[in-house]
Parts: sequence; structure tokens; C-alpha cells
Amino acid sequence: MTDNGKKIRRTIVFLFLGFFILAPAARGQSQADSLRQLIDQKNSELQGILNQKEALENDLKNISASGNTLKKEISVINNSINQLNLSIQANRTLVERLELEIQGISGNINKIENDIGKKKDSITKLMTEMQQRENDNLLFVLLKNQTLSDSVTYLEEIMNLNKGLSEEIGALNDSRTELTAQLNNSKQKQEAKRIEKANLANRQQIIADQKKTKETFLNQTKNQEKIYQQQIAELEKKQDEISGVIEEAEQQLRDNFNVSVLPTKRPGVFNFPINNPFLTQDYGATKFAQKAYKSKFHNGIDFRASVGTPVLAALDGRIRAVDNNDIGSSRWQKFQYGKYILIEHDNGITSIYAHLSKTIVSAGQKVQSGEVIGYSGNTGYSTGPHLHFTLYWTPSIQIKKISPAAGLVPIGVTINPKDYLPSI
Repeated sequence: MTDNGKKIRRTIVFLFLGFFILAPAARGQSQADSLRQLIDQKNSELQGILNQKEALENDLKNISASGNTLKKEISVINNSINQLNLSIQANRTLVERLELEIQGISGNINKIENDIGKKKDSITKLMTEMQQRENDNLLFVLLKNQTLSDSVTYLEEIMNLNKGLSEEIGALNDSRTELTAQLNNSKQKQEAKRIEKANLANRQQIIADQKKTKETFLNQTKNQEKIYQQQIAELEKKQDEISGVIEEAEQQLRDNFNVSVLPTKRPGVFNFPINNPFLTQDYGATKFAQKAYKSKFHNGIDFRASVGTPVLAALDGRIRAVDNNDIGSSRWQKFQYGKYILIEHDNGITSIYAHLSKTIVSAGQKVQSGEVIGYSGNTGYSTGPHLHFTLYWTPSIQIKKISPAAGLVPIGVTINPKDYLPSI
């Protein structure tokens, strides 16, 4: 074979070996890039859905300002159904994105575990070599080598081995730290995926309830404004009677209330009961309360929340009550808090979460701060979807039957939640 032939053959061999050495790394990078592109695509889809939801929320503001009419009521229900459909789309897209992220993390974990295995092998070889070299004492080294230069070189090799061993051990510790971080990340993503799947299933049930409510509502009003207005007038009369009973009872409780028994006011004692909180009504004698409530007083704070928004426990505690004050699904059959959850906390305060569309906890159950306990809605005496949240002094709470409301209605000394929530 000619020299040129030998050169060509060597080149082919090097290229062949290079392909098998580099190809796995190239394929791994290609897979990572593909995953990133898919994740970016899901993020783009999610943003598009969120933009549509924001547009619907703006529409709802305009609908809410249109007056108390049958047309408005139907529009609110339709808006809720449309927002729920978008929320379900968002759930599915988010689950798909989380699955891609988990897949990427799994690849990282496999790579790190392989690197750890290689580093352990390298450390084992270095330690074996070090042990062999360390058995040679200084006199033996000097006698073993013919020149002083050889002896110095030999000693430098030992020092380099020691340095290399330290570096490999450091790199191994770094890899183990990174592996722990990736495993924790994977665990968090798996939990987020579980929550999103639960939200998806619960929202599917809520949307079925909303459609049923709309059907019942149309059947009962026969799509006639006159019938609707008559029923609403009767509702307001009954609600005023309920408010009168509550106000009288709560005034007696306030008269015996000693404010010094409450925890010191400071932000962050409680967490927000909803993600991305936006306050729509304050505590106390608000403008809305002056015209909407017989007591002229709003006993909690309201957060903007479309139907089906996850509601979170604001602090660790035990579920004291889960109930429903509505006697039906039509607008004029809804009273006081509608579907609500009452949580008793260890600091002498009890929190209530009202106007829910769905509850997923039961009385006596212990919950942790941030745990999903239900979903916001438009049940009870409410003019539109939102979350009503307030705090009670625990020893003052009474849970009473107040006709015509169904179930039991909580009564007690209320506290401004903003005194204990993070700054809004």
C-alpha cells in the first residue's frame, strides 16, 4: 500500500472512531434542544390561553357593570363556562409541559449518574496509584532513581496525583450536589403535575355544574325578564332578613370582645388564599357595602377569581366546617356564603373561604398552608365570581341555622384580614 493509501486509511479510521465517540454527545445535545423547543412551544400556547382568559375577565367587568338583569345573569354564566374551558386547556398544556420538563430532568439525572460513576472509577485508580507511591519512603526514592532530577520528577508525580485526587473528589461532590438538586426538581415537577391533573378533573366537574345551572335557570325564568326581576326582589328581601339576624348576633359578640386576646398584627401571619391576588373589595364600610348590605359593612375582603380558580388554605389548620347555604342553583336560591369552608388555626383565629364552586376537603381534616381546598365560584349572595375571605376570633364563632338559608351560617367577631396578610 502506498503512503497516500495509508494516510487515507488512517483518516477514514479516525473519522469512523470520531463518529462513535462524538455521536452520543451530539445526539444527547440534539434531544435536549428538541425538548427545549417543545417546552418553549408549550409556554407560547399557555401565554395565548392566558391572553384569552384576560380578555374574558375584562368582558366580565363590563358585564358586571351592566345592571341586575336576566341578560346579565346569562352572560355571567356563559363567561364562566368559557373561562373554565380555557382553564382546562391551560391545565392540559401545563401537564404536557411538565411531562417534557420531567423528561429533560430525567436525562440530566442519567448524565450526572454516569459522570459520578466515571469520577468514582477515576478516584479509585488515583487512590490505588497513590497508595503504591506512598509505600516508597524518601530514601527509597533517592536510591531507586539514578539522578536527583529523576527523584524530583518522581516526587512531583506524587504531588500531581494528590492534586488530581483532590480535584476529582471536589468534582464528585459537586456532581452529587447537582444530582440532589435535580432529584428535588423532579419531585417538585411531579407534584405540580399531580396538582394540575387534579385541577383538570375538578374543573371538568365544575363546568358540567355550570352548564346544568344555566339550563335550570333558563327553564325557571322561561327567558322572561319579569319573572327574573320578581325572583330577585324576593331574594333581596329574604337576604336582608338574614343579614339582620347576623348583624344583631355579631354586635352582641363584639360587645364582649377583648381585642388584646388576638395575635399581634403583622404582615405574613397568613398567606394569600389565592395565587396572584387582586383585591376587589376591602374590609369595612366600603362604598359597595353602603348600598349592597343592610349592615353597611363588609366583614371580609374579596379577591378577583374566575370560576374554578384554586383556593388555598391561608395557614395550617383543621377544617371546622364545610357547608352550603344555597337552596338551589338559580340566582334567587342563593344565600349568604353559598359553598364555604371554615378552617380553625392554632393562633386563635379561624378563616372562611366563601362563594366556592367546589369544595374538596371535609370537616375534621388537617390542611397545610398553600394546600388546595376548593375552587372559587359564584355561589351564595354574590353579584359575580370572586373569593370572599375573612377572619374570625375563634372563641366567638357560632354556626347557626338561619332560614331560609340552607345548611349552617357562621357568625362571629370578624377581623380585618389585611392586618395579618402579606402587603397587597
